[in-house]
Amino acid sequence: MTALAFLLGLVVGSFLNVCIHRWPRAESVVAPRSRCSTCGRQIAWHDNVPALSYIVLRGRCRNCGAAISPRYLLVELATASLFALIAVEFGTGPSALKAALFAAMLTILFFTDLERFVLPDQVTLPGLFAGIAFSPFVPLRPGVAQVGCDLLGLYPAPWAVSLLESLASALIWGGILYLTGEIFYRIRGVEGLGFGDVKLVAMLAAFQGSSETLLVLLAACLLATLCGTVAVLSGRKQWSSPLPLGSYLAFAGIAALFCAGSVLNRYWDLVLE
Repeated sequence: MTALAFLLGLVVGSFLNVCIHRWPRAESVVAPRSRCSTCGRQIAWHDNVPALSYIVLRGRCRNCGAAISPRYLLVELATASLFALIAVEFGTGPSALKAALFAAMLTILFFTDLERFVLPDQVTLPGLFAGIAFSPFVPLRPGVAQVGCDLLGLYPAPWAVSLLESLASALIWGGILYLTGEIFYRIRGVEGLGFGDVKLVAMLAAFQGSSETLLVLLAACLLATLCGTVAVLSGRKQWSSPLPLGSYLAFAGIAALFCAGSVLNRYWDLVLE
C-alpha cells in the first residue's frame, strides 16, 4: 500500500503543479492542456509522465530546450513522499483520506504563497468546508468545544463534539488572526496580514482543532522569524520585506499531521506530572 500511495502521490502531484501555476493567474486547471510556458507548444502525453519525464528530459522542454522549473519535480516527489508517509501513519481509512486531502491542499498553498504571495480561494474556502465535513467521521482532539460543553453541563455525542470543535476552532482562530491584522493596520497604517492568511488559518483550525492549530501557529511564527532574520542578516532581504506567512503555516500544518499528537501528549504529561 505504501508503494501504491507513492505512485498515487506522483499523479496527484502532477495535478497540483497545474493548480500552483494556474490558480494564482486566474486560469482554468481543466483547459487548455499543459503547454511550455516559453514556446507555447502543447506538451505530449509521453513528456508529461510525473517525475520520469522531467528526469528523462533533464528538466528541459523537448521542443525549444527551455529550462523547466525544478519546482515541478519537487512537488511531485514531495506529494508522493507525503502520501507514502500517510499510508504508513494512517492506513487506508477515512483518517488517511482526510490527511491526504489536507496535505495536498497545503502543498498548493505552500508554493503559491512562496512564489507569488497568493493563497487561492479555490483551496482555502473548499478546504474550510472539507475540514468541517470530515470532523464527525474523524474525531478531533478535545479542545474549546469540550470545555464549553463541560461548563454548560452538556454531554453531546462524540461526533457532535468533534463537529463543534471544528466549527468553533475555525471561527475563533480565524477571528483572532483577522483582529490581529486589523489592529496592526490601525496602528501601523500598512497591511500586515492578508485576508488569505485568515482563511488559511480558519481552514487549518477546521481540519486540526484548537490545540493543534495553536501549535501550528506558534511553529509557523517561529520559523518565519528565524528565516526572516537570517535573510536580513545575509543581505537578501530587508526588515520591511514581506514574508510568505502562508508558506510557513502550510509547512507547519503538514508537519503537525505526523507529530502534533505526540508533542501535545508530551506537553500534557509534563503539565500534569
